[in-house]
Amino acid sequence: MRTRTLLALAGAATALTVATAVPSSAAGGAVLTTGGTGGAAAAVGDTLTAPLASGTSATLYSSATGTSGVSCKTSQFTATVADNPAAPGTATESVTGHSFDAGSCTSNVTGVLGVSSIVIDNLPYTATVTSAGTLTVSPPSGSTIQTTVKLRTLLGTVTCVYRAAGLTGTASNTDSSITFTNQQFTKFSGSSLCFASGYFTAKYAPVTDAGARVYVN
Repeated sequence: MRTRTLLALAGAATALTVATAVPSSAAGGAVLTTGGTGGAAAAVGDTLTAPLASGTSATLYSSATGTSGVSCKTSQFTATVADNPAAPGTATESVTGHSFDAGSCTSNVTGVLGVSSIVIDNLPYTATVTSAGTLTVSPPSGSTIQTTVKLRTLLGTVTCVYRAAGLTGTASNTDSSITFTNQQFTKFSGSSLCFASGYFTAKYAPVTDAGARVYVN
C-alpha cells in the first residue's frame, strides 16, 4: 500500500536534516556545517531540504524481509535548524514538511489500484543528530508519528493510518545523506487491505542548506 510513504517518516523524519556517518568533530566547529566538514555553521533558522537519493525509492513493506507493499520514487523533507552547538554535540531540527508524490507510487498489493494521497500528520516533528551520525525523529509530546494513506481499490477508497513512536536513522558525510532502514509502523486503523505492520526504508540525499550540502561534525 502507498502507506510506504509514511514517515517517514519521516517524515523523518521522516525526517531529518543532517548527514554524516563518519564525523569530523572539528574543534570549535558546529555540529552542522555547509560546504564541507569543519565549514561554515548552519545558522539557527536555516531551512534544510532533501529529496530521495537519485535512483532510489521509499518503500513500506509488510515485513522487514518482504517485498509486498508500496514503493514511491518521489519524496522530500523540509526542516528548520533549531539548535546547532559546537561539535562534538547534538544538533536539533524541527521537521516542518515531509511529502510524498502519490503519482510516483506503485503497489503490488492485491486489490489496490493506486494511491489517492499520502499525508504526514502531527507535524512538526523534532529531529536530533549527533556528531556520531545518529538521527532520531520524535513526535510532539503526547502524539505519534502518523501517516494517513488513501488507496484506490476495487471496492472504493480505503484509508490506512499507521503510527510509530519515533524513527531512528543514520547520516553520512559521503553523500550528505540520511538513511532509514526497516523502521516499523503499526496499523492504527484501516481495512484488511492495510497490512498490520509497515517497515519503512528510504535514503534522502543530498541534504542542503540554500543549495549547499550539509555535513555533520
